[in-house]
Amino acid sequence: AGRAIGIESLQQKLRTIQLKDVSGTEKLDIGKVEYSITGMQIVNLGLPKSALRLVPGTGVMLSVGDAYISLRGNWRVKYSWIIKASGSFELAVSELAISTIIAVKSDVTGRPTVSVTKCEAAVGSVKVRFHGGASWLYNLFDSFINKALRNALQKQICSLVTASIAEMNHNLKTLNVLAKVDQYAELEYSMVESPVISNAMIDLGLKGEFYNIGPHEEPPFSPRPFLLPSQDTNMLYIGVSAFSINSAGFVYHRAGALRLYITDDMIPSGSLNRLNTKTFGKFIPQIAKMSPGLMMKLLVETVKEPIITLEPNNMTVQASSKVTAYAIQPNSILSPLFVLRLEASVSAHIYVTGLKLAGHVTLNKIDMSLAESYVGPFQVRSLEDIFTTVVKDVIIPKVNAGVKQGYPLPAIGKMQLVKSHLQVLKNYLLIGTDVKFTG
Repeated sequence: AGRAIGIESLQQKLRTIQLKDVSGTEKLDIGKVEYSITGMQIVNLGLPKSALRLVPGTGVMLSVGDAYISLRGNWRVKYSWIIKASGSFELAVSELAISTIIAVKSDVTGRPTVSVTKCEAAVGSVKVRFHGGASWLYNLFDSFINKALRNALQKQICSLVTASIAEMNHNLKTLNVLAKVDQYAELEYSMVESPVISNAMIDLGLKGEFYNIGPHEEPPFSPRPFLLPSQDTNMLYIGVSAFSINSAGFVYHRAGALRLYITDDMIPSGSLNRLNTKTFGKFIPQIAKMSPGLMMKLLVETVKEPIITLEPNNMTVQASSKVTAYAIQPNSILSPLFVLRLEASVSAHIYVTGLKLAGHVTLNKIDMSLAESYVGPFQVRSLEDIFTTVVKDVIIPKVNAGVKQGYPLPAIGKMQLVKSHLQVLKNYLLIGTDVKFTG
């Protein structure tokens, strides 16, 4: 994809070649001949053979072979004061070769940038066909016209190649180094170091960290280095570390986004477990006596950031929360009944959709213990069925609605991921994908 984009850009740039009018005087056996070549325009151009290879420690080498350019223009010659002639001509350049070394680095914004460090162009065969005038005149100035046009072409090609490569930076600047996720979080994808280039790959180290909107705050944990396995069946591999995902948990917890009020109307209508003092009074008689016939409300909130663990083919999330149960008084005042510690373990299935990472979770188990009671002692285990319903039928769907929206992956311009697949490995996710650019 990168080579195709580069060649297309280079072709467009070379089509803009505007050879300046050429004029001069040559000494021939018959005397001085004045000549001029004007109005030269490109009629056709092709770069049929191209190759891209990595240059360790530098970048890439772009090689173009068997390129051709067709031009047309006008000619005029003057010999003494007697002989004047003019006409048109067609110029065919073949076996044109271009070799360019392109450095890949990081700019001050953390985006990749490219520049030409070396360029060589060689014009192979140049053939000129003249129209108008006399054939004996053509033979007089064919050789020096050929040489003049060859030199003019070679001088312009490398400057145009350099400009064409430089224009690619406009696309590279579209890397979403700071991608907004929602009202709470944004993702930073700036490069943390210059690219590492070997014979086989270009390795871009991107930050990949969730931050709160506004002044950024670092989490109380640090990323661990990891290496991607050596694979070459896809064009692009993206490694997402456990640190990246855990930084999201830190941001959402600190922002207060991981808290939810739950009322009875959020419980499925077919469930026998209702959020009212009648249902809870069956297990905690004190509630029915102290607050008879009242509806209830639960406040579920995390007490620390969730912990995401990645093992081969297994992604789990451990969430530590507290649940405060309230009775809703007739005047709408909330009277606290009890507070529970709730530990929930869920399994996550992650997938790539478009240019985002999305997923869904399923409940593994919950563990509860009493933190505080305003209605006297009771057996927490008796509430396990009710709270399993709350977690499975209310909290999990809320979580899934959020993660289904997805989180942006690093992307440049109008980039599409094709034939993507994802593996869960130890401490990171590995995405293998091909890439297509549109527009």
